[in-house]
Amino acid sequence: MNDAPDIDLSPAAAARVAMIAAKQGKPAMLRLSVDGGGCAGFQYVFGLADVVAEGDVTTERDGVTLVVDSVSLDLVRGAMVDYAESLGGAAFKVENPQAASGCGCGSSFSI
Repeated sequence: MNDAPDIDLSPAAAARVAMIAAKQGKPAMLRLSVDGGGCAGFQYVFGLADVVAEGDVTTERDGVTLVVDSVSLDLVRGAMVDYAESLGGAAFKVENPQAASGCGCGSSFSI
């Protein structure tokens, strides 16, 4: 049996989710989903989650839960959700080994 999680959350991303959730008085749960669209075919969508729905897959780091629906998981399996700050801004990003190509903004990808 493979002990590696289907998807993972970096310590930096977990810390950022915890801070945002605390400010908004919400549970420390980040939902990642994949929608059709974006400049490369699929785009990542992030938002705070209130509940874990049936069929969702979760992983936890430092008290923060990452929630992914089963359809989106097929497109991001093996990925790492990270949070990075740079001169261009700060954002959550997905390091997705399944993405064949991405776009300059880093928020969309193709398979």
